Amino acid sequence: MLSLAYFVSHPIQYQAPLLRLIAADPDIDLKVFFYSNFSLTSYQDRGFGLRVEWDVPLTAGYDHQFLNCWGSKQWKSILQQPIATDITKQLKQGQFDAIWVHGWMWIGSLQAILDANKLGIPVLIRGEANGLQEPMPPLKQLAKKAFLNWVFEKVQGFLYVGKLNYQFYKSYRISDEKLFSMPYTVDNDYFQKRAMQAQIHREELRQSLSLQPGRLIILYAAKLIPVKRPQDLLAAYRLLSPDGVREPDPYLLFVGDGALRAQLEAEAKVTGWNSIRFLGFRNQSQMPSIYDLSDVFVLPSSFEPWGLAVNEVMNAGKAVVVSNRVGSAADLVVDGQNGKSFPVEDVDALAEAIRWAIANYKVAGEMSFKFIRYWSFKDNLQGLKQALNYCTILDI
Repeated sequence: MLSLAYFVSHPIQYQAPLLRLIAADPDIDLKVFFYSNFSLTSYQDRGFGLRVEWDVPLTAGYDHQFLNCWGSKQWKSILQQPIATDITKQLKQGQFDAIWVHGWMWIGSLQAILDANKLGIPVLIRGEANGLQEPMPPLKQLAKKAFLNWVFEKVQGFLYVGKLNYQFYKSYRISDEKLFSMPYTVDNDYFQKRAMQAQIHREELRQSLSLQPGRLIILYAAKLIPVKRPQDLLAAYRLLSPDGVREPDPYLLFVGDGALRAQLEAEAKVTGWNSIRFLGFRNQSQMPSIYDLSDVFVLPSSFEPWGLAVNEVMNAGKAVVVSNRVGSAADLVVDGQNGKSFPVEDVDALAEAIRWAIANYKVAGEMSFKFIRYWSFKDNLQGLKQALNYCTILDI
């Protein structure tokens, strides 16, 4: 059995079921170290613009510990982060065979990498970078490249989450022997089971939302903030009108909250249509029912490192439409089969992609469900084991 220490900012709803699976594996002795516990209670989410309290277990089922830290317990800026005081102590006491860190933008993660290097403990890293970054000044690009080169030379194994993430590491000349597939996944069993259970109550939910039977539903489920481009979806939806006056046949549901909500609601009101609805924030346990209710899912973001909502809705067997700036598109969206991708900010192309999805929603949804079965936690565990076996035979 190999002993593994995992360092991550805080308990994350998407990661908890994966950590439980790893902890239950007889080949890995896992201990998770957090820099902050802010997600365990109600907290102000800047993107949603409201207080959020997750309704799924975040720390149950695996060994974990909150590190002794000083400074801010939430990421407010690069200079306002928790700084751990006991990582070296924990590494020495745990006698770990390897450490795994999530990302490289937390000070605690950099501390863990440096301390592991000093103690001769191999380092695995998993991040979301995909090369689809927002534009930045040349000097900042050079600084970023220098920083990442400095970090990466201290890492023995890289756990890539998808094709674009793999290409990102290759752009930094990481050799193939150091690269291991650990795809970005969600708890497929959970979402499939909950979506199936929701089918029984689908019409009840439809009636509670005053949605007419038989009309298709286009779903947006994300924060209502500029980078997610919900305004593009609203504009594209208006193009679906048969004459520019009558409302389109499908409904458009916005699930989520954020700074753009009031503006979007005002624009929707101008149309005079009753087919555009804003449902607000829905917690994790509520989302499978929303996914089941929908027919076409749209994520038009201008920058999305991955977009795990795509994984989630595919487990409900739905057609997906995403921009070409969504990281998961390269792996999960097969153009013309389970969905469509379109050039970001191209409203006409988005409308055309939605038309295709509406016309093919049944077959596309079946393909989504088929594809996502091969993108699971099982693959995560296999990739992690391969990386551990490689790193623990190295002489560092």
